[in-house]
This record gives sequence, C-alpha cells and structure tokens, in this order.
Amino acid sequence: MSVRKKIWGEHAEKIARRLDAIDPDLSRYIQDFAYEEVMARPGLDLKTRELLAITALIALGNPDELKTHLRGALANGATERELRETIIHSALYLGFPRALGAMKMLAELLEDRD
Repeated sequence: MSVRKKIWGEHAEKIARRLDAIDPDLSRYIQDFAYEEVMARPGLDLKTRELLAITALIALGNPDELKTHLRGALANGATERELRETIIHSALYLGFPRALGAMKMLAELLEDRD
C-alpha cells in the first residue's frame, strides 16, 4: 500500500483530485516526492513522521493539512493520548493559541469518528 493511502485512508481519492485541481505538477511533487519518497524513508516509522508533521503544521497554521495528518496519525497507530500530548507539547514552542486550535480540531475529528 502506498504511503499516501496509509495516511489519507478513505480520503485518498478526494485529496488527490483536490490537489490535481489546484495544480497537476505541484500535486505530483506532493504525492510522489513528499509522500512516496520522503515519508516512506526508513529510519522513522509512519506514526512518528505523522506526529512530526502535526507539530510542523500547528506551527505553520495550516488547518486543512493538519486535519489530514491528525487522521493519518490515528490510521497509523497513534493513540488519542499521543495526539493530545503532541499538541500540548507544541504549546511550549509554538504558543497556546495554536495548540488550542489544534486541540479543537482533534476534538471535532474524534466526534466525527464516533
């Protein structure tokens, strides 16, 4: 299974279409290079890579991408507790408002899953 599908799960086709609609070349770089090369490298498991991506996306303030990677972390073995701890830890370096926004997004995601 491709790394994209492991992270994007049931949303894979929708995300790919949305990226293609924005720009096919950029879409290809994101899908092939970012996911199938960088995210697939040995040395870190996919759950750890997703937790790192979450922290970076909190810092950047990219909510759509953050939601994708929160889902991806859950799909690749991260627990709700690990996600909460990652977000709380990010508050130290990135600020409480960013962490609060990420925690709200996690809560919405978890509500939707139930």
